[in-house]
Amino acid sequence: MKIGFIGLGNVGAKLAGSILRNGFDLTVRDLDRDLARPFLDQGARWADSPRKMAETCDIVITCLPSPAACSLVMEAPDGIIAGLSAGKIWAEMSTTDEAEVKRIAERVSARGAAAIECPVSGGCHRAATGNISIFAGGSRDTFERMLPLLATLGRRILHTGPIGTASKLKVMTNYLATANLVTLCEALVTMKAAGLDLATTYEAIAISSGTSFVAETEGQVILNGSRDISFTMDLVLKDIGLFHKLAEQHDIPLEISPMLIDIFTDGQQRYGARAQSDDIIRRLEDATGLAILADGFPAEMVDDEPEEPGHEVIPRGRG
Repeated sequence: MKIGFIGLGNVGAKLAGSILRNGFDLTVRDLDRDLARPFLDQGARWADSPRKMAETCDIVITCLPSPAACSLVMEAPDGIIAGLSAGKIWAEMSTTDEAEVKRIAERVSARGAAAIECPVSGGCHRAATGNISIFAGGSRDTFERMLPLLATLGRRILHTGPIGTASKLKVMTNYLATANLVTLCEALVTMKAAGLDLATTYEAIAISSGTSFVAETEGQVILNGSRDISFTMDLVLKDIGLFHKLAEQHDIPLEISPMLIDIFTDGQQRYGARAQSDDIIRRLEDATGLAILADGFPAEMVDDEPEEPGHEVIPRGRG
C-alpha cells in the first residue's frame, strides 16, 4: 500500500512519522521542502505535485491549516483531484468545515475514488506516539479499508457516520478544550492571588472533580512557563469559530462561545496570531501582575504511554 501525505506541520509531521515508522511506503509533500527532509532521509519519496502524488499513491492524506488551504491543494489544476481514479482514497485529517469537506468529497467521488475525513484529537504529543484519537467520517466500506492504516496512526478510532460528522464532532471537542483552558487559567490565577502554592493547586485539580484533559496536560506547560503545546491562537479561533457557525446554523443561542471568541481575539491582538494558545493566560498575568509559574513541570507535553495498535471504539448500545 502506497501512502501520500501532504502537510508536514506540527500535527502532520507526527502523523507522517507514524506511517513511516510502521513500514508503509510513504510519499510526502509540503510547501516548505525543508520540512520533508527528515522523511526523505529515512526513505520517503517526494511528490513534485499533489496530482502526481494522487496518481502514484493508493491513499492520499491531507493535513493542512485551513479549509481554504485544503481546497487549493485538492482543486488546483495540478491538485489531488486531478490525479485520483477508481479505487483510491482521499483522507482529510485537518480540522475543517463540514460543508467544505462534503463538497470536496463529492468531487472525489465523481472521479471514482472514495473520501473519508479523519480529524485527530488528543494533542501533538499523542500524535507523535501513535496514541492519538481519530474521528472518521465516511462510508462504512471506506472506513474498513482505512482502519489498518488508522490503527497505526491512533489508538482509539471512532466511526462517526457519513462525511461531515467527524468535522462537526472535532470542532465540538476543540470548543470544549478551549473552554477548559480559559477556566483553568482563571482558576490558577485566582489561587495564586489567594496565596495558594501552584504545584499543590495543580495536584488538587488533578485528583478532583475539577480535572480535565487540558488541566492535566496543558496545565503543566503553563506552570513551566513555556506555554508551548504546538497549537496557536489563530487555530483556536478557526476551530471555535467553526463550532459557533454550526450552532448559529441550528439557531442555538450560545452564551459562552461568544465570550471565548472575544477572549482569543483579544489575545491574538495582544500577543500575535501565532502565539501559543496557552499564552492566553498572559491576559490575566498582565492584569494582575502575577506570574503563574511553579518548579518541577515540563516545558513540553510528552506522552509516556507505550505505543499500542489502535482499535475501533464502538458507541454504547451498538456492541
